[in-house]
Amino acid sequence: MVVNKAYKFRIYPTKEQLVLINKTIGCSRFVFNFFLGKQKEKDAYWYICEEMKQNGQLPSNEWKGSFLDKYATIKELPALKKEYSFLKEVDSIALQKSVNFYAKKIQLDLRLLV
Repeated sequence: MVVNKAYKFRIYPTKEQLVLINKTIGCSRFVFNFFLGKQKEKDAYWYICEEMKQNGQLPSNEWKGSFLDKYATIKELPALKKEYSFLKEVDSIALQKSVNFYAKKIQLDLRLLV
C-alpha cells in the first residue's frame, strides 16, 4: 500500500521580498495581457477583412493572421524590456513562464474552437 505524505509550509517574507514578489506577479500579468492584446488586434483585423468580403468591398479575404508563436514571443521579451524599464526589475524566467501560460491558453482555445 502506497502512503502519500504531505508537508505544509508557511513563509514569512520580509518587506523587501514582499515588494519583489508583488512586482514579479504584476509584471507577469502585464506580459500576459500585452501579448493577449496583440493577438486580439490580429483577430480584429481578420474580422474586419472578413466583413468587408461579405459586404462585397473585397473580392476575398487573403489575409491570414497567424497566432503568436511561443518562441517568437519569448524572443520579443528583450525588446519589451527596453520599452518598459520596469520589466528589468523582475526575474526573466517568470516573464518567460507567463508567455508559456499564454501559449497554453491559446492552444486550449484553439482546441475548443475545433
